[in-house]
Amino acid sequence: QVQLVESGGGLVQAGGSLRLSCTASGRTFSTYAMGWFRQAPGKEREFVAAISSTYYREYADSVGGRFAISRDNAKNTVYLQMNSLKPEDTAVYYCAANPTSWGRQISLFSSWGQGTQVTVSS
Repeated sequence: QVQLVESGGGLVQAGGSLRLSCTASGRTFSTYAMGWFRQAPGKEREFVAAISSTYYREYADSVGGRFAISRDNAKNTVYLQMNSLKPEDTAVYYCAANPTSWGRQISLFSSWGQGTQVTVSS
């Protein structure tokens, strides 16, 4: 497993932007698919975006066109650029690593960060 540490959360007004970062330990980061998930109070954790080791990307319908996932393997870091933020984007955002396959199911991701809070005010 890898250790994941997220940063970049905070409070932003609706329409604003934030960039989340997630840095991983270990030498095999480049071989992992990486994902971002979020969990709002009282709700299930849900998929936001994922990027494969070959830079294929997928997004949840709710964030497509507003969010962008990217990775820098030289820095062992995955990013989530969030634009045009809405109050309904308020949640704890989690970074996760999937070492073996591709998909958006939570069960495929074996390593998780501690989460970073994103709050969007109206």
